[in-house]
Amino acid sequence: MVGMSGLMSTSNREMMTAPAATRQETVTDATDADGTASPVTAAKHILVINDTQEILDLFREILEEEGYRVSLYSYTFQDIAQVREVQPDLVILDFIIGGEDLGWQMLQKMKMTRDTMDIPVICCTAALALVRELEGHLRTKNVGVVLKPFDIDDLLEAVSASLLKVDPDDPSMPPARSSSILPAG
Repeated sequence: MVGMSGLMSTSNREMMTAPAATRQETVTDATDADGTASPVTAAKHILVINDTQEILDLFREILEEEGYRVSLYSYTFQDIAQVREVQPDLVILDFIIGGEDLGWQMLQKMKMTRDTMDIPVICCTAALALVRELEGHLRTKNVGVVLKPFDIDDLLEAVSASLLKVDPDDPSMPPARSSSILPAG
């Protein structure tokens, strides 16, 4: 289990490593000069899990540009306690990680655990056959799907829609975009 105690600070980026895996989180100043919380502290926290570093870098760039706080992992969590520790407002994960259905297994664990079952999830995957097979189940669990390769606006629309379902009155949410891709449910 990767713990927060292993965090090392490097300028505006914090990174924690585990064997053959990386976690990266961008952190910005948390308070204004007068000591009040800055908008950064109100930014929604998105956890992205994918085994391809280039995809993780792309997610970071896209989501941070929209004002989200982003944590990146190149592996799935073996223990749901790790999800609780990160405290994401949304999880974006690939179904297939390392050639196995580890993302699907993590999604099952999250949805079967009371503490994490209400965290919105978007599966961003190229596993079209698996998505088609699970489409009804994903819809009943309110899991969004964005197929790779994806359009950036479609991804951002799915993110906004998923987060709005959790807290529709949150002023820190960026405005919804017009797109045809929405989370299931």
